[in-house]
Amino acid sequence: MRTDSDIQRDVERELEWDPDIDAKNISVKVNDGVVALTGFVSSYSDKYEAERIAKRIVGVKAVANDLEVKLATGSERPDPDIARDAVEQLERDLPYSSKNIKVTVRNSWITLDGDVDWDFQRRMAESAVRNIKGAKGVINLIRVKPTVNPTDVKTKIEQALKRSAEVDASQITVLADGGKVTLRGRVRSWAEKEEAERAAWRAPGVSEVVNEIQIDPTLQTTRELEEA
Repeated sequence: MRTDSDIQRDVERELEWDPDIDAKNISVKVNDGVVALTGFVSSYSDKYEAERIAKRIVGVKAVANDLEVKLATGSERPDPDIARDAVEQLERDLPYSSKNIKVTVRNSWITLDGDVDWDFQRRMAESAVRNIKGAKGVINLIRVKPTVNPTDVKTKIEQALKRSAEVDASQITVLADGGKVTLRGRVRSWAEKEEAERAAWRAPGVSEVVNEIQIDPTLQTTRELEEA
């Protein structure tokens, strides 16, 4: 069983080791497996990366990302310039669906709104604008239009979980109500929980995923139980 001190040490070391982020002003606290990140970073991409790094550490149950983005001197830009770059980036990365996405910028925060057919388009839109110079954050309000039967959604997700080498599908229950999917069960790590959620989002027509999967590092996989 990993202690909070073990998790805090590993998160701090991983942040220091990763070359894609300047972590000198990031403070890490852990309480019952929940990691709290405080302090400040110089870009929204660094804030996003810090959270991603923390989530991949074994034993992490959740991450509260309270990092503040303080743009470096000379990095501030007018909202219209940020909006123009965001629109251009969306048109490059999503040439077909970008026409259904509206971009607004206020106080250096980018807001995305509109409707798309697939969740990967919603996620790709956010990824496309995440590194826009001068942006302090991204609010993704893009909706996925449900297009398939809930039973089909449930079946497709269950099949995807069984195919995944990173998830023990026998420990996860899938519930579908329209475009809303709820995942329940237990897994051994945050990474496995996230992989299950990604599998759910890949199903066509999914507009919302409620991930109620619990993290239990002591859980034995089906294969381990069969070998015991």
